[in-house]
Amino acid sequence: MKKFPLHLQILLALILGGLFGSIFNVRYDVIEIEYMFENKRTHKQIAGFELLHYFKNKDTVTFLRGSQTSIIKHQKEHYRSSGADIEIKSSSGTEKFSNVIDISKESTIATMIKPVGDVFIRLLSFLAIPLVIASLVVGAASLGDVKKLGRIGLKTFVFFTTTTAIAISIGLITANIIEPGEKLNAESKNLLMESYSSDSPAQNISSNLEVDLIDFVVQIVPKNPFDALANGNMLQIVFFAVFFGLSLTFVSENSRNSVVSVFTGTSDTLIKMVGFVMLLAPYGVFALISATVADFGFDIISTLIWYMLAVLIGLSLHALLVYIPIVKFFTNIKIKDFLLGIRNAQAIAFSTSSSAATLPVTMDCVEKNFGVPKKISGFVLPLGATINMDGTALYQGVAAVFIAQVYGVDLSIADQLTIVFTAVLASIGTAPVPGVGIIMLVMILQAVNIPPEGIALIIGVDRILDMARTINNISGDTAVTLAVAYSERDI
Repeated sequence: MKKFPLHLQILLALILGGLFGSIFNVRYDVIEIEYMFENKRTHKQIAGFELLHYFKNKDTVTFLRGSQTSIIKHQKEHYRSSGADIEIKSSSGTEKFSNVIDISKESTIATMIKPVGDVFIRLLSFLAIPLVIASLVVGAASLGDVKKLGRIGLKTFVFFTTTTAIAISIGLITANIIEPGEKLNAESKNLLMESYSSDSPAQNISSNLEVDLIDFVVQIVPKNPFDALANGNMLQIVFFAVFFGLSLTFVSENSRNSVVSVFTGTSDTLIKMVGFVMLLAPYGVFALISATVADFGFDIISTLIWYMLAVLIGLSLHALLVYIPIVKFFTNIKIKDFLLGIRNAQAIAFSTSSSAATLPVTMDCVEKNFGVPKKISGFVLPLGATINMDGTALYQGVAAVFIAQVYGVDLSIADQLTIVFTAVLASIGTAPVPGVGIIMLVMILQAVNIPPEGIALIIGVDRILDMARTINNISGDTAVTLAVAYSERDI
């Protein structure tokens, strides 16, 4: 009996995880109270609350039904280190609690299985850096020509910066045509600002965010390679591995062959480990999607549907107008084969929202399915996971226009060109981990004088959009890798 293909297993896990999360979803009229009773931590679940009063130092704060997020935020902001007294009116009557330590959402079986998905992400993440080092060392050592490495690097950089600039332009055009900010009413805006303002990074980031190109280049050179490894600084790791690999070409043949042999064996072993980890993919994906859907809810989607549509339409257009033509005109690969060849990587990217965690799978796909040599994939893909954030840049353009429209800020052509330039730089400096794009958005908003507090409007749906834009990020990395490999006649 033919084995059920992995990509179909992952697709099934995505569908079942979404259904499971929607069935065992987190209810928004339920809160978990943790308080001290007779010197013991006590937990109680309150369902169907209609009114909640905070009493502290003769001050009273009242929350109405449907204010679950606001209540949790208020507790964290004002009573994290000291207990408060509360009174709750619910369908079962009125109850009072003293010395309340914490208030949280309820846990369901869909959110409780999330650690399974977290373990899956951690397994992929811990393989990424050693795999990059081993592949880059072998690839750089096998090039034997510094000029060739420079040529590959230049082609890669030109491809990445060009596609990113196009991505942000598509995002701006899409947002200007759809005008999602004009479709958000004042009531929805106030509710979003109240619910998510504490989750916005705007308040915790300096207003003097700037991009220093010279400092950025200087920081690529690590002072301590082990510190770069410990902190997962991919650009510094790539620099060290390439420098090490090129230096191997200048030592004796025996020494070079011995070192290359070790790294080749290491790379092969790590690829095998990736294969073992991928056996857990359906279970990890199921757990991640279940928890996301259960905690995410659908109310926020209906509120920001036009904003989400603008981002998703922009991402789709970018894939069709940029990635497909790159594959079609720069390689001999059929579009169908390209899409089939990267489906596993796209599924992992969607479920993990991390280009770095997906990197081992992406490398495995391009090497096995397209025959890209390690000297190309090991150089281009790690760079792509670090500096090629097309999906993130596009989303930042849509988000900037959306927030500007909500606040009534008119963006001139000069402002929008500033957004393009700033977003390209931001995508280069954006770490390949979930959610970090929202932080870089602060810099973009400040560059064109848009209130950064407006990030609170979109943070509620950031996770689901992060999943979608990560697919674009790794698809772009793959398309450019194939184009560079064909241009070097290495396939």
